[in-house]
Amino acid sequence: MPLLEARHVTIRFGGLTAVSDFNLAIEPHELVGLIGPNGAGKTTIFNMLTGVYKPTEGEIFVGGTATADYKPYQITALGLARTFQNIRLFKELSVLDNVKIGGHIHYKYSATTAVLHTNRFHAAEDVAEGEAMKLLQIFDLEGRANYYAKNLPYGDQRRLEIARALAAHPKLLLLDEPAAGLNTGETIELMAKIHEIRDRFDLAILLIEHNMELVMGICERIIVLNFGKTIAQGNPEEIRCNPVVIEAYLGEPAESASA
Repeated sequence: MPLLEARHVTIRFGGLTAVSDFNLAIEPHELVGLIGPNGAGKTTIFNMLTGVYKPTEGEIFVGGTATADYKPYQITALGLARTFQNIRLFKELSVLDNVKIGGHIHYKYSATTAVLHTNRFHAAEDVAEGEAMKLLQIFDLEGRANYYAKNLPYGDQRRLEIARALAAHPKLLLLDEPAAGLNTGETIELMAKIHEIRDRFDLAILLIEHNMELVMGICERIIVLNFGKTIAQGNPEEIRCNPVVIEAYLGEPAESASA
C-alpha cells in the first residue's frame, strides 16, 4: 500500500483551476521530487496533501485512509509531516521548544495533567526533551538548544524546521524548497543530510525544489508540473532530456533552445 496516494485531484479557486487531474503514489523509502516553473501549482499540491486545502475533485489517501474529512493535525498523526516554503518557526520560543512542539501529537498526557504538573507530565516532558535533543544533534544544533529560534542564522532555521517536522515521527516527509536561500556549501550539506535522514528514519521524502543540482542529485523519481498539470515524470536523466520539460522551463521548443 502506498504511503500517500492522490487520485485525479483537482482544485479550483473561483474560476481558476490551480491544479488539474493530479495523480501521485509514494511508496515507502522513496525520494521523489516535484518541480516546475513558478506558479505551476507545487505548493498548492502540498497544501492539499496536508489538509490545508480541500480538493474540488478527486481523493487523497494517507496510509490507505481517505483524508477528505481530516484536519491537518489529524493527517500529521497518520504519518505525514511537512516544512514550508517560507520558514514558519515559533521565533520567540527556544530552538528546543520548537522541536518539542513538533512532537506534541505523541504526548501522552491531558491538559489537566499539564496544569497540575503531575509525575506523568514530567515523565512525558523528559521523553519529549530527550527526543528533541537527539534531533538537534543530527542537525548540529544541540549547542543552540536554548537560543531563541529568531536568533539562528537562516540556514540553521531551515534545518530546525526539518528537525521539528521529524519530531512528529512521519512516515512521509514533505519538504517545500528546503534549499531556498542556502549557499552552495549549505546546499551540498543539505543533500547529504536528506539522504541521511531518509535512511536513518526509514521514511519517504517528497520535495519541492528549484535547485536543479539538488533535485537531480538526490531524487530517484521526478514529477514535473506546468500550469497545474503533470507534463512529465521519470528518473533524473529522463527528465533532464525531456523536450516538453525543457520547453516549460525555457519558454521555447527544445530545438530552438539548443540552437
